[in-house]
Amino acid sequence: MTYFSDDELRCQCGCGQLKFSDDVRDKLDVLRELMGIPLPVTSGYRCPDHPIEARKESGPGAHSTGLAVDIGVQGKDAHRLIALAMMHDCPRIGINQKGSGRFIHLDWDYTKPNPTIWSY
Repeated sequence: MTYFSDDELRCQCGCGQLKFSDDVRDKLDVLRELMGIPLPVTSGYRCPDHPIEARKESGPGAHSTGLAVDIGVQGKDAHRLIALAMMHDCPRIGINQKGSGRFIHLDWDYTKPNPTIWSY
């Protein structure tokens, strides 16, 4: 079963590439099933030329390897998603809960420091 379509996970810069980890997609499906509500993807795969990835001084991040996703949730849904992600071994979590573009970043890139949590 998959709750997440290729279209919502593919790069949004216009290239249309999709190099998203099947393992991460399976983990997202489990989280979606447990949440019981839609989990809108605000950013899935991002190619290395995507504007966000291209401007990173340290080079492209976990989105460019298909190991990260940003989910547009806030309030109690954000809190619950973070708790469930931690219970299901998501090693890297970023939190943006200010302004109109609120999201939770879930990241399974084990080559980067983990476990860790940060805010934007």
